[in-house]
Amino acid sequence: MKKIAIINGHPNKESFNFGVAAAYKEGALGSDAEIKEIIITDLNFNPNLQFGYQKRMELEPDLVKAWEIIQWADHLVWVHPIWWGGLPALMKGFIDRLFLPGFAYKYRENSLWWDKLLTGKTAHIITTIDQPGWYYRLMYGRPSVNQLKKSTLEFCGIKPVKVTYLGIIRDSKEEQRKTWLKKVESLGRKLK
Repeated sequence: MKKIAIINGHPNKESFNFGVAAAYKEGALGSDAEIKEIIITDLNFNPNLQFGYQKRMELEPDLVKAWEIIQWADHLVWVHPIWWGGLPALMKGFIDRLFLPGFAYKYRENSLWWDKLLTGKTAHIITTIDQPGWYYRLMYGRPSVNQLKKSTLEFCGIKPVKVTYLGIIRDSKEEQRKTWLKKVESLGRKLK
């Protein structure tokens, strides 16, 4: 049985992203997967890495529980919007506070290299966007994807990392949104 963690990075529970996460979960449950959710906006934590990496901040109980879910999962599904080309601030803070040296990776002494501590896991980024995905990639170099996929998940050993863009959200009609939700439910059913 595949163990899936759905991580929702949208701060507004009324957002389409919550429908997207629910559609994925519905599909995955139909495939007999075990699912746990992390809804970042529900967590009580300081998103600011106050001391950088010079001094370790104590993890709040909600972050400890979230990290246990990430460690438990075989597959991480990240659902979030793209704002100003990047991740929502609270989601970025969640990553800053949890994907730490000794947790997600470990630098080797006297070396440029590091050990990837999350190998064996896979991920899928499902993101909403207000422009076509191809335009975001060609015009801007897809900074949010580079940050989450390459500079975070793959850096820590999570591979492969798939990406699905849903957009243009801003002007979308109900029929289009239903089509996207069916697509995401199908991704969940296929456990991708």
